[in-house]
Amino acid sequence: MNNDNANNNKANLPAGTNAKPTRNKALLPIFLVVAVDVLGLTFVLPLLPFYAERYGATPQTVGFLVTAFALCQLLAGPVLGQLSDRYGRRRLLIVSQVGTLIGFLILGVANSLFLVFLSRIIDGITAGNLSLAQAYISDVTEPKDRAKSFGIIGIAFGLGFLIGPAVSGFLAGYSYRYPVYLASFLSFTSIMATTFYLPEVKPGHLQAGNPNAGPAAPGGKRLSLFSWGQYVKYFKTPVLGGLLLEFMMFMLGFSLFISGFALFAERRFTLHGMPFGVREVGYLYAFSGFMGLIVQGGLLGRLVKRFGERKLVMAGFLSMSFGYALLSGVHWIPAILIASAFGSFGTGVLRPALTSLITQSVGRHEQGLVLGLNQSLNSVAQIVAPVLSGFLINEGLLTLWPLAAASMGLIGLYFSWRSRAQRKAVFA
Repeated sequence: MNNDNANNNKANLPAGTNAKPTRNKALLPIFLVVAVDVLGLTFVLPLLPFYAERYGATPQTVGFLVTAFALCQLLAGPVLGQLSDRYGRRRLLIVSQVGTLIGFLILGVANSLFLVFLSRIIDGITAGNLSLAQAYISDVTEPKDRAKSFGIIGIAFGLGFLIGPAVSGFLAGYSYRYPVYLASFLSFTSIMATTFYLPEVKPGHLQAGNPNAGPAAPGGKRLSLFSWGQYVKYFKTPVLGGLLLEFMMFMLGFSLFISGFALFAERRFTLHGMPFGVREVGYLYAFSGFMGLIVQGGLLGRLVKRFGERKLVMAGFLSMSFGYALLSGVHWIPAILIASAFGSFGTGVLRPALTSLITQSVGRHEQGLVLGLNQSLNSVAQIVAPVLSGFLINEGLLTLWPLAAASMGLIGLYFSWRSRAQRKAVFA
């Protein structure tokens, strides 16, 4: 990044402040908010497929359940993003969190598949927690600190996946409703944390007392769902287009895995002669969370400093693909853990590294826009992948399912290799 960009970044901070104090003041509360939200999510994640099966859902129906959430998120996400650009991140983050709480409460009292779907639809319509948190982080950090700062979302996910699934698996042994009730309580706690502890950060043109702040804040204008010409323009942009394709492949592979693993494990693995259930799946998710926490909590900053984000992206795709492919032929629990470790390392470095590279590839005034585009790609992957995942598992194609997820990583690796020269020219 050149000196002009650095000066612009400083200009977008409120008068009388500098980047470091603002970042330090804001990142701890946003970490708390994201960690509590993710913890609530991970209570439900290993449980939901089994919960839906109790009301007659097939693997294909479970795939549609995940797709319904993501479709609503895709439709509503740009609106939430535009409103946050106008009214501030914190207000819209609270709206999003309230929707999550309502969804959890409906899921907790559900006695039919219809109510299970309704709970996920309501949560999906208001789901913007992650993208709003990313935009918030981008608002208060400079480009050179962004990969490390985005890593706090990864740490929150790591903590959530370490604690949440294990607790969920334990509580589900008594009742499937207990993890959902606990998720509801945590969601309420997150709302309180956002309301009372998270400082408000608004786009530059709304920052009071800062005459130098123009519309060049990271919030920026966001694309509507039907802005096809703009989508095509960004995908055709050198460097950025390749990064967006890489992010799409990452999300397709990860969404295939995360949406189908519980039902895959139920049909493929046994423990003491019994098929895997919520507890076993929860413990495997907890192990993945532990590995992700090691990567993003202690290794990510050092790896970025030593190897750079470009090399980490290629290593992440390779590791993710190997881990997923290994699942296609293993039944022994230690081998399952090895596969999970490789997959967790890959996904642990890919999200923050790709997100950082994407935000650095555009001007500051477009960072919020490309983060919103990122979230749209995330939603598209979560719409398409669960349907494919549900179909493969429903048809008993248990070997093909992990290979399909691994192939997405290999395609992402190819895109990364193909565009490495362009990225070097811009980021070197």
